[in-house]
Amino acid sequence: MTPCVFIILLIMLMMGTIMTLTSSHWLLAWTGLEINTFAIIPLMTQDKHPRAMEAALKYFLVQSTAAITLLFAATSNAWLSGQWEIQQMTHALPLTMATIALIMKMGLAPLHSWLPEVLQGLNLTTGLILSTWQKLAPLALLIQISYTPSFLWAIVGLLSILIGGWGGLNQTQLRKILAYSSITHLGWIILIIHYLPPLAFMSFLAYTMLTAPIFMAFSYLQTKNMNSLFTSWNKSPLLFSTVFLSLLSLGGLPPFSGFVPKWLILQEMAKQALMPLATMAALFSLLSLYYYLRLSYFMALTMPPGNLPATLSWHFFCPRPFLTLTALIVFSLCLLPILPSFNTFFIY
Repeated sequence: MTPCVFIILLIMLMMGTIMTLTSSHWLLAWTGLEINTFAIIPLMTQDKHPRAMEAALKYFLVQSTAAITLLFAATSNAWLSGQWEIQQMTHALPLTMATIALIMKMGLAPLHSWLPEVLQGLNLTTGLILSTWQKLAPLALLIQISYTPSFLWAIVGLLSILIGGWGGLNQTQLRKILAYSSITHLGWIILIIHYLPPLAFMSFLAYTMLTAPIFMAFSYLQTKNMNSLFTSWNKSPLLFSTVFLSLLSLGGLPPFSGFVPKWLILQEMAKQALMPLATMAALFSLLSLYYYLRLSYFMALTMPPGNLPATLSWHFFCPRPFLTLTALIVFSLCLLPILPSFNTFFIY
């Protein structure tokens, strides 16, 4: 792919998301989502191998199904109430259909099974875009229709946290583990979206900042499965020694930055008298914490045998870590004191 085509696709990707974020009409929002989908598919297929083509085809089918469902829900709402405005969708049937379509687009449980398979066929850079930027537009639409019945958000949020933790327990492929991690974190966001949408948006930004250095570091270290973590330490020892701390931050352990969004969400759920729901979410999150700890164990506490040929890879692999990766790792570890201030900024 030439640089000119790559830049054009990135501009289309940003334009589609911005169109959805700034629109109040369902047709314009749907158009932005479609531009977003068609812009990322060529990025998925830039690696010419069958798994990438299969991932792009699966992604296209799922997104097309969700887009058709969303357009049908908007048309049904216009037929029933005469309104095309996003915030005027008040009828129960179109509202539920639109919510299900957006849940499918984001890869939330129980419509999540496509996300790990698609992410497994992509390179880590495209996977980062799919896990963060591609979820921004559907999340903005979910925030605008967050008056959906709260029990639906509770079911989807708890299922996402449970399945995102349970599905990653027996995985050895890093991209699938990161996909289930995305499902888990979006489940936390969905739990609070009905009660405090600004906190949900702040949590999504925090998740983006926490998961970006993980994707970038694995891409830099050229690791795709857990076995390759044994022999990656010699490529960049300093980077390797800090990435496992970023994994613990993504898992939500204090005193790292990832602890603050979950703490604020649990605090808000306690204010809303949802203690059983908050307790279940906290318990289910222990499942995902296990595979974060397992990855950290593989990276920090294990060493390969000294006579492996793979341990000599430092002779051939010596690029320098780029500044963005360094800054994001620092942010993911040291944002704990100022994240509450960000929360106050978004809410007030």
